[in-house]
Amino acid sequence: MGLFGFGKKEKDKMKDGLEKTRTGFWGSIMNTLTGSKIDDDLYDELEEQLILADVGGDVAIKLVDALRDRVQEKGLKTGEQAADALRDLIADEMRPEAEMALDGHPAVILVIGVNGVGKTTSIAKLADYYTRQGKKVMLAAGDTFRAAASEQLEIWAGRAGVPIVKAGEGADPAAVIFDTVKSAAARGYDMVIADTAGRLHNKSNLMNELSKISRSVKKAAPEASLETLLVLDAITGQNAISQAKEFCKAADATGIILTKLDGTAKGGCVVAVKQRLGLPVRFIGVGEGIDDLIPFTPEGFVEELIPRTGWKH
Repeated sequence: MGLFGFGKKEKDKMKDGLEKTRTGFWGSIMNTLTGSKIDDDLYDELEEQLILADVGGDVAIKLVDALRDRVQEKGLKTGEQAADALRDLIADEMRPEAEMALDGHPAVILVIGVNGVGKTTSIAKLADYYTRQGKKVMLAAGDTFRAAASEQLEIWAGRAGVPIVKAGEGADPAAVIFDTVKSAAARGYDMVIADTAGRLHNKSNLMNELSKISRSVKKAAPEASLETLLVLDAITGQNAISQAKEFCKAADATGIILTKLDGTAKGGCVVAVKQRLGLPVRFIGVGEGIDDLIPFTPEGFVEELIPRTGWKH
């Protein structure tokens, strides 16, 4: 068992996927801390570098204040000890209150997000991940507003080796998802992963659409559980989080999938998501392959971001 409670392959993917992040802005943070004495200049520089790493001003200040308290409380003397303390504080900042609710029959994951963030590929990657966990997975092509969305998802479903339920363009998404959940329940499938419209015209449209989908899930299978995961693009970082604020409220989202983390040298937006949106990151995308979506754990993330290797205390 590896870093995330599974194998070395996933740990290696995480390491490779975070290469830019680890050697970029977070490398500078490590250099600042390593070999430094702990003083006000160090705290000021650390705060500045956390902001540059896309952690965001509020979270950077909160982390540095917490680090000051920890240093004082534990009597820490070296920058390496401060780095260890910072690692723990960052993990605490990102820790979810609870696991995902996947105990329903079937467990339904609704995936939402604006077009272009990697929503369709994330659905396929989720299907692949849960299939490898031994689950029977069915997909619902509920993004019926975008031309070719169903066809795109169907190609990915073929790659993941899972069945898909789809209807024509312009069909009612709630009806497509109802049919999928009903079919999955009848055929003994463990899980339904459902796509839905990337962008609706306004907040009330979005709320109405998603609450209708939520009702249709319960109607199709009263025993079903429902998680709503919002897909965000890590490359756009804090901008993505700002844009997602209203979307999250309207959509009643329960967690985040953060894609394209392998494409940014910053990566600090991962740290800010929970504080700014009130939602935990559940999965991170670290590559183009179907198996490049990794379940997120705060400890695993900080171990790769701020390595401990070879430090003497």
